[in-house]
Order: sequence, then structure tokens, then C-alpha cells
Amino acid sequence: MWGVLSASLFFLPFNRLIASVILVAAVGMGVYHQVLTPLSLACLAIIAISIWLRHQYSHQRIIRLLVEIFLVACSIALFYHLIPGFNNPLMVNQDKLGPLSSPYSLYYNFDKALVPFLLFICLPTLFNAGKRDRKVGVRAWVTLALSVPALLLLAVLLGGLKIELHMPHWMLAFMMANLFFVSMAEEALFRGYLQQRLHQWLGAYPALIITALLFGAAHLAGGILMVAFAALAGLIYGLAWMWSRRLWVPICFHFGLNLIHLLFFTYPLYQHP
Repeated sequence: MWGVLSASLFFLPFNRLIASVILVAAVGMGVYHQVLTPLSLACLAIIAISIWLRHQYSHQRIIRLLVEIFLVACSIALFYHLIPGFNNPLMVNQDKLGPLSSPYSLYYNFDKALVPFLLFICLPTLFNAGKRDRKVGVRAWVTLALSVPALLLLAVLLGGLKIELHMPHWMLAFMMANLFFVSMAEEALFRGYLQQRLHQWLGAYPALIITALLFGAAHLAGGILMVAFAALAGLIYGLAWMWSRRLWVPICFHFGLNLIHLLFFTYPLYQHP
């Protein structure tokens, strides 16, 4: 089921019809495996009706706006697991990767994986926002790529992380979940939608800073240091989107940072002995 759901997300930027057909199959499998309950299906049916209304009354601006606001609100609710009826399975339960790492749990989140689909309906340019910034050269991109490990090393200097090598047995499960159900969902919301909309309204750099701060605030549960770390990471992902105008670029930066973090540093956080 999770491979099918991942495949639907993979095809979403290239062919919406194929992605939708695969998503329907994933939903059917989710019902069969009781990941989706009648309550979650009822909520998804309401979302589907709103999408139909948006399509049916596409010529009426006020209806399009109201439906977009509703779909964005639903996306945020799915992101924070606020819509009931999703039995997201626990794949890793309080595993301690190393002596200095804090316990880690991994869920496969069906609800969060739906976020890119809803936002793509709201904003057709979610994955491709136009021409990239040709003034940004190779040196700038190399510097941005190097800022990923530099940020993790900064976290070490500040005491939030320690260097610790890992290769957990659930590595492949982590990679699929983190790429599609975490990095893609979060980047679709923060860079693909929020930063792009704010870019249209306020300009490039205000959009970059505001989105990075919101991304940091979304990690408040991890503490103040995590908020600061996430905000700085948000600047990296935001620049990747701003320079490329392609959502897959910040997704790769986001996934790369998380993977480097898992492999070479205490994960998810440093736990004092």
C-alpha cells in the first residue's frame, strides 16, 4: 500500500490523471488494511465535493477563492493530523540509534501524504513556477549544497547534536517515508504553496523570510533550538525554490539534510547521558 501511495506522489508532478488513479488504488488498499476508516472517508468525501465545486464553478472567482481557502485549511489539518479517522501505522517504536541519540519513532502518515494533491489543485504551478533565476551560478548552488552539512555542524557546536554514525535496519523504510510523506508534503506546503503565494503578493525575499520563520515555528514541539535550526533549514530550502522555481529541488535538499542527519549525527536529537 505504501509503495502505491509513494508511486502516486511520484507521478503527481508529471501526470495528474495517472497519479489520481494510483491514489484511488492506494485509498482502496488503505480501507482494506483499516488505515482509513469510515470517518476519514467521510472527511475525504467532503474534500472531494469541494474540489468538484471548484471545477464546476471555475469561472466564479469567489467560489474558487473560498474553495482554495478550504483546501489549504484541510491541507494544514492533514499536515498536523487533525482530521480524524486515519490509523497511521507505527513502523519504528522508540528505537535508540546510538548511545547519544534520543529515542525515535517512525509513522507512515497517509493523511500527510495527501497534502501535495490538495495544494496542486489550489495552485497548478505548485511543482513548476516558471523560469529559474539564470543569474544564480554554479558557485551559489555549491555554496547552498555545502550549507546543508554546515548547518548540522552548527547544531553540533550549539550542543543540539553530536556526531554519531548510524545505519539502522529500517533505513529503506525511513527513506521512502521521509522522501514522500515528510519532505514532499512539507515542501509542497511551505515552499510550493506558501512561499509561492507570498512571493506573488510581497516579493521574493519577504516571502523567503516569512516562510522560513513559519517553517521554524512548525517545529516548536522540539524546543527553541529546533525552531532556530528548522528556520535556518527553511532559508536553505527557500533559496533552492527561489532560484530553481521547481519544487523537486527543495524536496531533494530537505531529504538530503534529513538523510545526512540520520547517517552521521545523533538522531533525532542529542540526549545527554
